[in-house]
Parts: sequence; structure tokens; C-alpha cells
Amino acid sequence: METWKFFIITVVAIYYIGQVNFVNGLECYVCSNQTGNTEKCLNTIKTCEPGEDACGTEIRWGSQPYFSQGALKQYYVSKRCMTKQQCQQRRKRYMQYCTHIWYEDWWCYECCVGDRCNYFVISGSTKQKITASILIGGLFLTSLHGLYSLFQ
Repeated sequence: METWKFFIITVVAIYYIGQVNFVNGLECYVCSNQTGNTEKCLNTIKTCEPGEDACGTEIRWGSQPYFSQGALKQYYVSKRCMTKQQCQQRRKRYMQYCTHIWYEDWWCYECCVGDRCNYFVISGSTKQKITASILIGGLFLTSLHGLYSLFQ
């Protein structure tokens, strides 16, 4: 098999692998207004509804139930399943208030895609995750290369 044919077959295979929708739904950690990323936020997992393709994490610093100057401040963490669009809208809305200044009330919002990707709370992270399709594609290419070597 010529090298260019192998290349074309590889590109087409990667494209189709990327188009596959897996039957299992996305799983996200879920919790609401917890006083840190502990216990419930690290142990409660939900299989998201169809169409929910992202995990969202809200981190707030302030006082409850009403934010007021001089009140005791602490972290509040909420995690949930949502669509990528909803998550990006919340991120755009809240990130302007993501100051991390200890004496001010602030909000941060993070979005991620991938099973249980919202385990850690890392405000401002842009690290990309390896998706299952890329991993499968790499394994597929490795096996194709092995087969190609056998028939030469």
C-alpha cells in the first residue's frame, strides 16, 4: 500500500471516529452551595440528561445568605450538568467578577467536557483534556500501522 493511500485512510478513519456518539451519558460531579470542594462535591456523581454535554463549576467567595460588608466570608462551591452553551454563558457572566480579592465578594465559573472532569476546582484553568475519540484514534492508527507492516 502506498504511503499517500495509508494517509488518506487514516484521516478518514479519524474523522469517523470523532463523529461517534457513545451511548453512555456524560457524568459530572454535582453539589449545591457547599462550603468548599469537599465531601458532597467530591462524592456525588450524576449521569447528565441527553443534550447536557458539559460540567459546570461555580466558585463563590462571600457571606451567606446575603452578601454584606464585614460578614464572615467563605467559599461556596456548586457543580452541575449543563449544555456547553449554558456553561459558556454563565462563564461569560461571572468571570468579570472573578477577582480573588479576599475582602470582596467574587464569583468564578468553570466549564469542562469529559466524564467527571469537574472533580477539581481550578479557577482560570484552560488545560485541555484528552478525549476518548483521540485515544481510540491513536490506538486505531497504531493497529493500522502494525497491519500495514505485516503485509509489506
